[in-house]
Amino acid sequence: MPANTKYLSSNWQRFGKITAGFIGGFIVTITLHIALAFFFNHKNIIITSSFTGFILWVVLMIIAFLAKNGWKIWAIYLAFSFLLSIAIYLGKMYNPII
Repeated sequence: MPANTKYLSSNWQRFGKITAGFIGGFIVTITLHIALAFFFNHKNIIITSSFTGFILWVVLMIIAFLAKNGWKIWAIYLAFSFLLSIAIYLGKMYNPII
């Protein structure tokens, strides 16, 4: 018996969820760890980012797949990575030693 079509998402929504999970989650993970590296000891952040980065990426991927609208998740991930990019810029400006 096939699934009820009212519970299935369209192809574009599915594409948005998949790309937001893989690409958007990766972008947020990387920008978060780079921003943390400017405000804390960057050697420790780089070492632990191999573990915490993978965990965060998986969590963001699961959140993207559980959402109803893939394009809203893309907007949220891009906004969050933009805010983290501003934090990276401010960290570079106020801490030019790194």
